Amino acid sequence: MDLHDFIKKRKYLIWWVKDYDKLKAESIVEATLNYGDWDDVQTLIKILGIKKVAKIFREKSQPSEVGRQNYFPEVVHYFKLYFNKYLPR
Repeated sequence: MDLHDFIKKRKYLIWWVKDYDKLKAESIVEATLNYGDWDDVQTLIKILGIKKVAKIFREKSQPSEVGRQNYFPEVVHYFKLYFNKYLPR
């Protein structure tokens, strides 16, 4: 299964999108970590690998120049702990 097949089967994660093939990995990771269940997260990690998921999360969970990012605070907290445990920097 590739990344776009994964998200097409889980339209409940990104319900507002019309063309799932145009989604970037960053958007799919964000939606999965924010809205997915544990099985969704584990499947995403199997597809992309934990290094890539952690890299995307770490880059995109930091506030941008305008002071915002799109991850829920509890998701940021949990996955910082998770990735630091299983993939320390």
